[in-house]
Amino acid sequence: MTDVQRVIERYIDVWNATDPARRRELIGKVFTEDAGYSDPLAAVRGHDAIDQLVAAAQAQFAGLRFSLGGPIDAHHDQARFTWHLSAPGIEEPVVIGFDVAILNDGRVRDVYGFLDKVPSGALAG
Repeated sequence: MTDVQRVIERYIDVWNATDPARRRELIGKVFTEDAGYSDPLAAVRGHDAIDQLVAAAQAQFAGLRFSLGGPIDAHHDQARFTWHLSAPGIEEPVVIGFDVAILNDGRVRDVYGFLDKVPSGALAG
């Protein structure tokens, strides 16, 4: 397993960590202090904001789990990968996304996320 593979797997672990203390611990290990995350629904920077964003996603999609949707493609300090958000025991993902992560010294500095499949009504604010 490459270092990039390990970092991205830990990134997915952040999104699945429902215990707030564990999630904060993982965020501190996975993200640089000034890390940013943006997708069509949010743009945040810093550990507190990332933690709040992940907690909100978990509340909206309670009981669902994130997983890698295929291999990670990486070069230099960047990686791109597809992820799935699925219900346990159900093969078809509820949400499919595509992220590009920029790394710095083995941690995530920025994430640029795209949503490829979203259930109708999920984007309503």
